[in-house]
Amino acid sequence: MEGGVFQKGNTMSDSSKTSYSLGLDLGGSSVKSVAVTSSGEVLTRRQVEFDASSSMDWAARIAELVAAYTSERQGPPDTIGFAAPGLASRNGRSIAFMPGRLGGLENLDWTRYLKSPTEIPVLNDAHAALLGEVWLGAARGLRNVILVTLGTGVGGAAMVDGHLLQGEIGRAGHLGHASLDAWGVPDICGTPGSLELAMGNCTLPARAGGRFANTHELVQAHLAGDAQASKVWLDSVRRLAAALASFINILDPSAVIIGGGIARSGPALFEPLADFLEPMEWRPGGHRVRLLPAELGEFAGALGAARRGLTANLDRANTRPLL
Repeated sequence: MEGGVFQKGNTMSDSSKTSYSLGLDLGGSSVKSVAVTSSGEVLTRRQVEFDASSSMDWAARIAELVAAYTSERQGPPDTIGFAAPGLASRNGRSIAFMPGRLGGLENLDWTRYLKSPTEIPVLNDAHAALLGEVWLGAARGLRNVILVTLGTGVGGAAMVDGHLLQGEIGRAGHLGHASLDAWGVPDICGTPGSLELAMGNCTLPARAGGRFANTHELVQAHLAGDAQASKVWLDSVRRLAAALASFINILDPSAVIIGGGIARSGPALFEPLADFLEPMEWRPGGHRVRLLPAELGEFAGALGAARRGLTANLDRANTRPLL
């Protein structure tokens, strides 16, 4: 199956064509997309659902999205960037490892699939979200920064000295799989007592004795004075603080960006998190790492993918640049 949309009939002369980059972010049930200029002006954004039970329906929806933008913007995008769960391939053209979900995604070459005249760089969705926040969000201008996303699981990404950490096989930045208890239950990656198990919605029913369906309900009960809810919530936040203290010592960021659905708890999260971190954080010379809420919301990954497409077009020789 191929979804090329770059036929001659879809192009215009350089003088009349709208110049833009397209960012695509594939999730578990929808695709988020954004058309953006090189200066960061968002022209259009869309989110489309797909049928996860239908083989590669997500791929067809993405091809349709590219065609829709091409028609709407009076020409194809100058560049495209693509983000998805999983580990990106070494050549940055596909997702190399994503078992159990989105069948057909592994090793799908997006440049070939969409018949793009320019290479489409592919990156992990958390990596893309951090690039988006560095470009247009809470981490603007920062060169040393960590992103932690709190939701069903706990995701993350890290930038050190202006370089996005990807590692030997693309695992770098999986902060949710840091171990907080060597004797704890293994998580999906085999990590015992991980941050993801301590904070993610995926384990909340077990942590809260089945009382709450999600962390939002837990936080509301905590704020209403429910002692058991407060104990569960504050224990989770304390564990998050311990993990952040470790990340700070290892990576030395100037800021930690907190995103994801649980981050919408606002002061109920950030105030106790700062209190717990106070005695844990090593602060030579009084230096304090900033805790900042993410700013770009659910389109951070699409914006980061678009940015990656823009910069990859500037330097095709480097398949793993910062931005």
